[in-house]
Amino acid sequence: MVPTAENHDVVIIGGGPAGYAAALYGASAGLDIAMVEKAKVGGTCLHAGCIPAKELLETAAVRRAIVGSARFGLATSEPVLDFSVTQQRKQQVIDELFTGLSGLLERRKVTVYDGVGSLHADHLVRVRGGASGEVELHGTHVLLASGSVPRTIPGFEVDGSRVITSDELLSLQKLPASAVVIGGGAIGCEFASMMADLGTEVTILEALPKILPGCDDDITRVVLRSFKSRGIDVRTGVSVHGHEPHDWDGGTKVRFGDGESLDVETVVVSVGRRPLSDELGLDGTKVEVTDRGHVVVDDWCRTAEPGVYALGDLIATPALAHVGFAEGILVVQDILGEDPVPVDYGRVPWCIYCHPEVSFVGHSEASAKDAGFEVVVSKHRFTGNGRAKILGETEGMVKVIAEKRPDGTGGRLLGVHMVGPWVTEQLGQAYLAVNWEANVEEVAQFIQPHPSLSELFGESVLALTGRSLHA
Repeated sequence: MVPTAENHDVVIIGGGPAGYAAALYGASAGLDIAMVEKAKVGGTCLHAGCIPAKELLETAAVRRAIVGSARFGLATSEPVLDFSVTQQRKQQVIDELFTGLSGLLERRKVTVYDGVGSLHADHLVRVRGGASGEVELHGTHVLLASGSVPRTIPGFEVDGSRVITSDELLSLQKLPASAVVIGGGAIGCEFASMMADLGTEVTILEALPKILPGCDDDITRVVLRSFKSRGIDVRTGVSVHGHEPHDWDGGTKVRFGDGESLDVETVVVSVGRRPLSDELGLDGTKVEVTDRGHVVVDDWCRTAEPGVYALGDLIATPALAHVGFAEGILVVQDILGEDPVPVDYGRVPWCIYCHPEVSFVGHSEASAKDAGFEVVVSKHRFTGNGRAKILGETEGMVKVIAEKRPDGTGGRLLGVHMVGPWVTEQLGQAYLAVNWEANVEEVAQFIQPHPSLSELFGESVLALTGRSLHA
């Protein structure tokens, strides 16, 4: 230990969801916590990810509501988008949440250092390059939570105008008239949905055979139908080969597939994120890093260096803010010797906020069969749901996958996949049921309020008992 280093029970490198969750949870348990953050606490999720993206998607939802208001007897003129006002509102939401988080860390007595943190031998953390100056910290335990940055691809170097990533898109003051989104995962589909609903002509280029990998095929088909009806062109199984900037209008020609090309104003590269492990140092430690930049950990997020943990986007687990929260809690509980249960990454909740929304937990029908289960499924569409009809949002379905009993009815719930109105807010009871390994008969006993969107989940489960109501 360096004699001049400031000592803490826990030193955390990174102030994103995983890092600040560990800080808040650890401080509430009485630990002395220091956190090093080179930008602003809250990380990508708060400042350039979850929160701003969903705010822009909400603007798209409001526009859809106004455009469709005539069916409710409300006559309106065509809405005019002032995207700069949208961005101001987005920033206001971010600033309010940032202020609240900063105040909470202060009240919990978490010491926050501004700068880049790097780990060295004997749990020494050096801080540099920020307002806190050159500081040396020592932690009885050290948590690595430095987060991630957008991945890029050869031939599409980011210039901030023709070629952008999520970082630049979320800060645009004016949306492009046309765009190619490279990548049909959750983030790519959210961006495509938002831009299309706000007037951009959008094409998605995805190298895999389908968009939204991990989603059940029935769910993906609903999204594809909706995208097509709204003018979003989805090309799957195609590779991109580069682009040729225009001299006359600031746009570019994107080359893809078998000699195909498309002229657009902007290219949005949305091919995932890479762990930000470059500046962690790690000299004199046993911490291992893979070729893809992920820190190697065990089921409790422990690295090979005793007392050093890694969590969040820095490790090869689902890059979701709420998974980072769970890992932060897990690590603190392990530090306190509470013998915590590891996170079950196969049964975490997934939510995708495009229109229509998508949410799921556990196995899809295909993955359950691949895992060796004999399954029975129940699918019910929102077209027959009273609340969905009232909202005018009947697009979508709930699909429940369960183990098949000898009599053909459903046993243990293996997965629930949803697409449709507000399904990101409906996943909670399905998540609990799948993770508690509840069976169909147990869940079917619970009463769903009427009229509600959640009735569809209840009826989908009820049908697996061999009896049903409306379906």
